[in-house]
Amino acid sequence: MERLMAALGSGTPGKPRGLPPVERWNPPFCGDLDMRIAADGTWFYLGTPIGRPALVKLFSSVLKREGDEHFLVTPVEKIRIRVDDAPFQAVEMQVDGEGDGRTLAFRTQVDDLLSVGPEHGLRFERAAKDGLKPYVHVRRGLWARLTRALTYDLLALGEVREVAGEAMFGIAAAGHFYPALPASEIEGLDIS
Repeated sequence: MERLMAALGSGTPGKPRGLPPVERWNPPFCGDLDMRIAADGTWFYLGTPIGRPALVKLFSSVLKREGDEHFLVTPVEKIRIRVDDAPFQAVEMQVDGEGDGRTLAFRTQVDDLLSVGPEHGLRFERAAKDGLKPYVHVRRGLWARLTRALTYDLLALGEVREVAGEAMFGIAAAGHFYPALPASEIEGLDIS
């Protein structure tokens, strides 16, 4: 972990930085790190929650996904970590307007600001016990799962539309309809 911290550097205090270009970095694989991102977005190192939000934010900025695996990368090393569900958690939502003209914006636990649209689409997965889990795309194949409270708020905006000849329940935003599930399956839906 010390090597990773040194490679990341501390930046210039008080000066905002953009995200590092991890998609251009292809360093050699250096092994696994006992770091895990829990389904609720909590980051753990050696089984202990990382309590410094600035450190979590720093690590999240160098997170890269390759297939189903997640890595922390620098220009000189790549270390695999475990992610239980999605690496980010959407913790706030702002809604403006209605229907196709509606804008939806989310903030993640590491202060990424996302406006639903072509770069930040919505997707839905079925969960155990007939549940539904919504996600918003953050960047480079990395997703944020909505908290349970936001899931209720988002699904309250849902409507039924015909998609490819089938009545689908979903969410309209930024001129696009994001289908969640067949309308016939809405009854008895459990939000996970």
